Parts: sequence; C-alpha cells; structure tokens
Amino acid sequence: MHELSVCLSLLQQVETIALERNAVKVTAISLSIGPLSGVEPELLRNAYPLAVAGTVAEEAELIMEIADVVVRCSQCENETTVMPNKLLCGTCGDFRTQLVSGDELTLMRVELDSSGG
Repeated sequence: MHELSVCLSLLQQVETIALERNAVKVTAISLSIGPLSGVEPELLRNAYPLAVAGTVAEEAELIMEIADVVVRCSQCENETTVMPNKLLCGTCGDFRTQLVSGDELTLMRVELDSSGG
C-alpha cells in the first residue's frame, strides 16, 4: 500500500522533529494534501495507525486539509483555483496553464508534548 510507505516516511520526519525538540510525545500532526499528489486521504487515514503504533506519535491526532489546485495561465498570466480534472484558466478559459499547487503533500505542523506527563 502506497499510503503506508507515505505514513512511514512522514513518521521519520515527525520523529526527527520530536527528537530535536526533546519531546516525549507528539499530540497532533497536520498535513496539507493536494488532490493531484497521488495520495488518497482515506487510505492515508487507514494506514496511519499502523505506521505510528509503538512510536512517539502513537496517540497523535492526524489532521488533514485538502489543498486547492491552482494554475497560472500562460496567456492572461492570472492564477486561478481549478478542479483537479479541469486545468483550464478560470479567467480566460485557455488550456495553456502551468500547475502552481495542488500536487504536494506538506507537513504543516507537528504539536509536541515535552512535559513528560
């Protein structure tokens, strides 16, 4: 399952952050997921408990936000939010667009507990 490997990679980053800040546990992990990232949010949510079991993030809440797909038009130079399956300029309707965002998976925030309690 692709999403499990994504979770495991994400967890490595989270554990590094927790270690650098002397945290005893992670309480929340916030992600931004673009619709064109190749990651299915529900599959990621299902894989998450397997990835965090027995780790510093075992009890952490997973918070996922779906990002917008934004394109820049090469004709009118405007940036517009579009549907993932319709990458046409939202201003002039031209098909010559460049993806600005919507294909990323971003670790937005990690909430830590350093108290030990």
